[in-house]
Amino acid sequence: MLITNATLITWDDPNTIISGGALYMEKGAIVELGSARDLEAKYPTAERIDARDQLVMPGLICAHTHFYGAYARGMAIPGDPPRDFPEILRRLWWPLDKALDMDAVRASALVCLVDAIKHGTTTLFDHHASPNAIDGSLDAIAEEVERAGLRAVLCYEVTDRDGPEKAQAGIAENVRFLAARRTHPTVRATFGLHASLTLSTETLRQCAGAVGSDTGFHIHVAEHEADEDDSLRQHGKRVVQRLHELDMLRAKTMVAHCVHIDEAERALLRQQQTWVTHQPRSNMNNAVGAMAFDTMMAEGMPICLGNDGFSNAMWQEWKAAYLLHKVAHRDPRLANGADIARMAIYNNAALATQFFEAPVGVLRPGARADIIFVDYQSYTPLTAGNLPWHILFGFEPSMVTTTIVEGRVLMRDRQLLTLDEAQIGRDALALAPGIWERYERNATGQ
Repeated sequence: MLITNATLITWDDPNTIISGGALYMEKGAIVELGSARDLEAKYPTAERIDARDQLVMPGLICAHTHFYGAYARGMAIPGDPPRDFPEILRRLWWPLDKALDMDAVRASALVCLVDAIKHGTTTLFDHHASPNAIDGSLDAIAEEVERAGLRAVLCYEVTDRDGPEKAQAGIAENVRFLAARRTHPTVRATFGLHASLTLSTETLRQCAGAVGSDTGFHIHVAEHEADEDDSLRQHGKRVVQRLHELDMLRAKTMVAHCVHIDEAERALLRQQQTWVTHQPRSNMNNAVGAMAFDTMMAEGMPICLGNDGFSNAMWQEWKAAYLLHKVAHRDPRLANGADIARMAIYNNAALATQFFEAPVGVLRPGARADIIFVDYQSYTPLTAGNLPWHILFGFEPSMVTTTIVEGRVLMRDRQLLTLDEAQIGRDALALAPGIWERYERNATGQ
């Protein structure tokens, strides 16, 4: 397939913009970039897509999300509003995940996948929980990811909060799915853990021993002070130190949030080159604070950008990160646009590439053909140097018109080709009353 009449934004390092460009892809990979004139002559029989002078760039990547949270939209929490994040967990998320059956697992994944295709998010790292539907839940999500045509890394959230049998079932689900998806082209696996405050040392040891050293973990770390307080009280050490001593800070380990880690914990994460994911909209919503973003970036830590289950419109997450740290510290110099792009583009691409063993998130020969078209008409000069600020102040998720993953067109001219959005919406809505009823019973103990 040959994309013509494009303004190519490679997001290579350094970034390059090619006006009047074309891109040829074959067998799910990018083969060549160049001028439209040259490539049209070189590949005269290739199927063509006319980009009509739109921006053509790599698909966006979300480094941490929760498909299962989709049914929280518009849902009322019984009683007074939660006072802090631990109360949000107890009164919203833990009763909701217990309300999910396998149909709800599939439906919640599908509505998020529709959202991702429409907004150009082509790779997602999902962290799943459904304690009353554990066995096979990752297969169900993977099947919907494959149907949608997107790229994903999936895991199940192991926790002790629902008892030892379900903790063991969660371990088994991760181990089974890791083996099944070791070489799949678009759906891979990692090992999910909830957070230190709901995991015993024995369970963590079992998780560490259940897989080889080449497998990492996907875990929430110090999202709120309660995680650190619990670790100090129960184990006499902070969360990152605890994970390190249990050999869980591995090459592919991802720690989400890290809002309340200290300098020594940062040093450990930096030493191990552990991936850290930042979710600014969620952090603001849960009132947990702001991570030490500028310090971590200056120290060279691989900070990636996720959304924690918010909409899969990743430019919205860019904007939230850009603003959050300025207002939190009353310093307009913080969270520079170039650092936001380094996190959201280059670090996210490096993370995805580590899991898929070929370049993801860049337009260059040999990279996977995950590509979006963006209908952005700039009225000021757009250059490789100022592109981050065009994104922060000009781009909107609705500007994505075409989404391609592994060379397959998933949306063309804003028309979904792999999923029926209307039917998915109707099916999800039909399940909602039952899910909400089960949630309310769980939340109120009735």
